[in-house]
Amino acid sequence: MLKNKKVIIFDMDGTLIDSIGIWNKTDEILINKLNGHTTSVPNIQQMRDSILAECKSDDIYLEYCDYLRKKYNSNLSAQEILELRGKISDYYIKNKIDYKPNADRVLHTLKNMGYILALATTTTNIQLDAYRNYNKNIKDKADIDEMFSIILSKEDVKEKKPSPEVHNKIVQLLGVRPSDCLILEDSLIGVQAAKNAGIEVAVMYDKYSNNDREEINRLADYRFNSFDEVLICIDKEEMEDER
Repeated sequence: MLKNKKVIIFDMDGTLIDSIGIWNKTDEILINKLNGHTTSVPNIQQMRDSILAECKSDDIYLEYCDYLRKKYNSNLSAQEILELRGKISDYYIKNKIDYKPNADRVLHTLKNMGYILALATTTTNIQLDAYRNYNKNIKDKADIDEMFSIILSKEDVKEKKPSPEVHNKIVQLLGVRPSDCLILEDSLIGVQAAKNAGIEVAVMYDKYSNNDREEINRLADYRFNSFDEVLICIDKEEMEDER
């Protein structure tokens, strides 16, 4: 998996950090506020992913909030809903989100081995700044700015995944070839973006992507259920190189 690789590109949400469930909880609270009463919102992630995938504007989250405005007949503007969503998620982003078990160890291990680490995420700069400056779990275990040589967020590209733009940009900025890189992703659109960039992709299991599991596994070059398995793979490849 790592043979002849120089750059390891990571997705953030769902791959390195346990955040998808947090966004589901955020949107459930948001929708209940828009509804004016508490109710269960089934398939909330599938709804959000479907809407975001179809968004064409420069600000996909503003467009998503406009969808919620219309769906729930809210008197708030799309911008006001977006700001409300940010306020709801703020506590979780700063205090509850954490790395998946041993994701931080994988980052430190690869960094110490001399690999260039890059972050390619649809996370916004506001969220990244919260991780950088306020989230103690992330800062103490593997500080983002210390780990990654390049960090590209939603604001740094025009096209969202499954477009390969973010990966193409990393390749260009580092002056490497796609064959020099490996991408770690969790979602179908992330895996598709990697394949569209012509870069090998390892998929990290995330339960929130189970609806697309069959297609994800078909497209992925490597598959892992946990970062423990990644560490085992790294150790195994190191031993083979020493022979």
